Amino acid sequence: MVIEPIIYHITDRMAEAYRGGYWHFFSTVDNRSGCNGFYMAPEGDQIYQVSCDNYFTGELSADALGITACLYAYTHCSFSQDKVLGRLMANHYHWLRAFVFEHPEVAAILGAID
Repeated sequence: MVIEPIIYHITDRMAEAYRGGYWHFFSTVDNRSGCNGFYMAPEGDQIYQVSCDNYFTGELSADALGITACLYAYTHCSFSQDKVLGRLMANHYHWLRAFVFEHPEVAAILGAID
């Protein structure tokens, strides 16, 4: 999987306290379109202090950190020279972003990505 190391790297840059470890893999369903998305998040219930490229600073749960890192990675990979991969990553970005609106940390996640 091409995206996994990118997500780990982004997470490492965003959250100083992140030290690697096990990750959970999740599929999501956008209830409006019925499309399946994917994200991964560090295991555990740790709260991470994050600092993002857009100057957002705040706290995210492990789950919200994983979602945020995936959204950053999908954006990055959507500009791939491989048009098929780029379109797939753009779709995953939009599917996951739609899912974010059902997450309890929606405001913090949107602050971190926008």
